[in-house]
Amino acid sequence: MIARVQIIRYTLLGLLLALQYPLWVGNGGVLALWQLQREVAAHQTEIAQLRARNRALEAEVLDLKQGLEAIEERARNELGMVKKGETFYQIIEPTRK
Repeated sequence: MIARVQIIRYTLLGLLLALQYPLWVGNGGVLALWQLQREVAAHQTEIAQLRARNRALEAEVLDLKQGLEAIEERARNELGMVKKGETFYQIIEPTRK
């Protein structure tokens, strides 16, 4: 009688474990859900960075379309241009050895 109860107990325990396996490890299980949540969080961070970059680029485009100051600033910084009558001084720091 005791052996029969033990067999039923272990059978039910094995059945319970067999039913729990897909819930935790199977396709669409809890582990897969956690992985997807991490991926979504990573993508949301990337999207936020790209949106900030897009806003900066939109502001720069608008500035270049509306005013000459932005164009002049770019010409000075990127091309080294100066206005007529200006004197350009370049200060070179000594290199440390």
